[in-house]
Amino acid sequence: MATHGQDIQAVERDHLLQVYKRVPIVLTRGEGSYVFDIDGNAYLDFLSGIGVASLGHAHPGLAAAISEQARTLIHTSNLYFHPLQGQVGQRLASLSGLPRAFFCNSGTEAVEACLKFARRYWYTGGDRSRTRIVALERSFHGRTLGALSTTWEPGYRAPFEPLLQGVTFVSPTDPAALEAAVGTDVAAIIVEPIQGEGGVWPLSPAFSAAISAACARTGALLIADEIQCGLGRTGAPFYSATLGLRPDLMALGKALGAGVPVGAVMMSQAVADAVAPGDHGTTYGGNLLACRAALVFLDALEQGGLARVQVAGARLDDGLRALASRHPVITDVRGAGLMCGLEMTEAAATQVVSDAVTQRLLVNRTAGRVVRLLPPLNVSDAEIDDALRILEAVMTGLPA
Repeated sequence: MATHGQDIQAVERDHLLQVYKRVPIVLTRGEGSYVFDIDGNAYLDFLSGIGVASLGHAHPGLAAAISEQARTLIHTSNLYFHPLQGQVGQRLASLSGLPRAFFCNSGTEAVEACLKFARRYWYTGGDRSRTRIVALERSFHGRTLGALSTTWEPGYRAPFEPLLQGVTFVSPTDPAALEAAVGTDVAAIIVEPIQGEGGVWPLSPAFSAAISAACARTGALLIADEIQCGLGRTGAPFYSATLGLRPDLMALGKALGAGVPVGAVMMSQAVADAVAPGDHGTTYGGNLLACRAALVFLDALEQGGLARVQVAGARLDDGLRALASRHPVITDVRGAGLMCGLEMTEAAATQVVSDAVTQRLLVNRTAGRVVRLLPPLNVSDAEIDDALRILEAVMTGLPA
């Protein structure tokens, strides 16, 4: 067994599919907002596994709960009832206002299910012509074939075409284009209320109003992809509600299991009524271990977590805007709560991410030009201040 960093990387090079461009550090443990590499160096983690480690690392309550569950019962399959799925579904229904849940293993799977359920809704209603999907430029919904079909980036799509037919992309800055694209042949509109991989772009109030109007005019279903921006990351349970959107379907993932893989679809009763037994399924989805983790996360979210994100998000936003005022290389600060993006040149963004690692801060670059921050939802004020101090140091000297 490889025990040194270079040996571990060599084993991966020899045996793993090379689809990831990894930062050359080997992480072996975590505690709170910090992760530690194989040599014992501590890194302040302001990416939290791309928004997954929502309670930080080695959270004592989560560790105790999943340990207890592992000693009790991990998995039964969905051939049988167990006591936890209904509890998580009830909690998510209360938060979202959507009464029915389907559990899966990831956000991408949740998007796939949303697309299937939207198609099934119209099929059940007797309208076989409503199959088209309207999606947004800059969108990212996943890498499986259906989710990829609604993902904008041509470089992700081209090697796997032909994809799902009947997907129309419109600019998220052009309400008139959306109105023109949505007709009575559209099954659903799919949107990220804040486009994460596309550069941390919140949808504007004007565009959100156009989405609502298009759905009201045509009856098209609305799918909200809240995988990255949902479940408290913006200081609200779901950012679609902040925008005044009322989704018929909602895709969830990332934060829900606080590190344990779990995804979910929330849906209206009307959509649920259109889906029949056997239309969809999963072997692992909603097993006891995943549901136990989700309950720990939801407890933390509802017992002061949302209020904490609001306070922490304001502190981080103030600090990032002050940083931008001192460093003209930053051309925009975007996001909400603890989902933040700093736009700059691609060269500068690449340099900032690389230099931050050397200063023991983990952030990443998305959409080429944006430095993205997704700290744990329970990040402390002191940790926010430390991250801002490191960003100040790495920004100093960068050309505008």
